[in-house]
Amino acid sequence: MITCVVHYTIDPAKIEAFERFSREWMRLVNLHGGRHHGYFLPGEGASDKALALFSFDSLASYERYRARFGHDPEFLAADRIRDESGCVLRYERTFMRPLFAED
Repeated sequence: MITCVVHYTIDPAKIEAFERFSREWMRLVNLHGGRHHGYFLPGEGASDKALALFSFDSLASYERYRARFGHDPEFLAADRIRDESGCVLRYERTFMRPLFAED
């Protein structure tokens, strides 16, 4: 399993647009073989940081999902929310492998 952790710098004045963007990407990840663990948004006070985590069974599965970028109409529409609203200022993607407690 591989987990993608995305660190966002967002425009706090455009949080509603970021929520629309987030909901759409959660749907797309889940639809295309991944498991989205959610977006984590500022909860208290002024903050411009947000986080997303989602997993795929393997790097190959993730790469099949990523192959849809740039041409799949649903992926393009989701990115348009971000691009047209300006809700995301920057993001950084990191891949990690989870370590779970043993049963």
